[in-house]
Amino acid sequence: MIEPAILICGHGSRDVEAISEFEALTAHIARHLPERQVAHGFLEFARPTISERLDDLRVAGVRDVHAVPGMLFAAGHAKNDIPSVLNDYAARHHGFSIFYGRELAVDLKLLAAAQERIKTAETFAGSSIPRAETLLVVVGRGTNDPDANSNVSKVTRMLWEGMGFGWAETCYSGVAQPLVGDALSRVVHLGYQRIIVFPYFLFTGVLVKRIYSIADEFALRHPEVEVVKAEYLNDHPLVIDCFLERLDEIPRGDNLMNCQLCKYREQIIGYEKDQGAPQIGHHHHVEGIGTDAEHQHGHDHHDHRHLDESDNND
Repeated sequence: MIEPAILICGHGSRDVEAISEFEALTAHIARHLPERQVAHGFLEFARPTISERLDDLRVAGVRDVHAVPGMLFAAGHAKNDIPSVLNDYAARHHGFSIFYGRELAVDLKLLAAAQERIKTAETFAGSSIPRAETLLVVVGRGTNDPDANSNVSKVTRMLWEGMGFGWAETCYSGVAQPLVGDALSRVVHLGYQRIIVFPYFLFTGVLVKRIYSIADEFALRHPEVEVVKAEYLNDHPLVIDCFLERLDEIPRGDNLMNCQLCKYREQIIGYEKDQGAPQIGHHHHVEGIGTDAEHQHGHDHHDHRHLDESDNND
């Protein structure tokens, strides 16, 4: 019996380094599953697109695909855009089946990986400032889905209480409030000796680099505070383990997203008009457009500016 192929579905990024990290994560997963074909595709800003990679798999004789979103939380990309591409493709190619897994979500493995990233940053900082005198700032991607945004707050709270920080704040790189600069300007008045800025992202990219730049600028304006930058999750072994778990869930039928507070299923305060919205993708005009052509294995594409929709993170 031939095992279903695996497709890791990324958002895509204009940042070549971000694409390289996503490709590296796919390679890690492939090494854990040598008996299966493992591939990746992007929603926008990079190639191969999800549809192009599905074409590759189908031409190679694959008839069954297990696809998972390469994203932390289920917002518009994981709930609408990627399923729309997958559903449209399956509808056009009879006899070709695609089973879609769930996002990484709030997971104990990811919390442990986040803890290690923060501990490493503390060690690298080298001073003896205790956690009781340290304020943790967790930065999420930021979306127009309040359920996904609230998950970042939950991660913050669990790290705060679990690691014993004096205080913690949640902020976002875009779309949702507060933004990074605003949050830092507010929390500096609380008087903590150290502020740790931790981007709760899977990969680098335009947004993560912007977060670090804002933290650097803030540190220059406030030399009285030690500002420490923690590394994003990237290819931490526990992140890889979490992806493998999501793939294991698909044949068991445990791959359902938690829709209890989904604005598309329920009337969420302030988002009542979104309930029942059709599952339609919104990225067709930027599929494959983004990073430089040499990195993308000979495909032609061009730079396209698209407000804050630029990273392999959700």
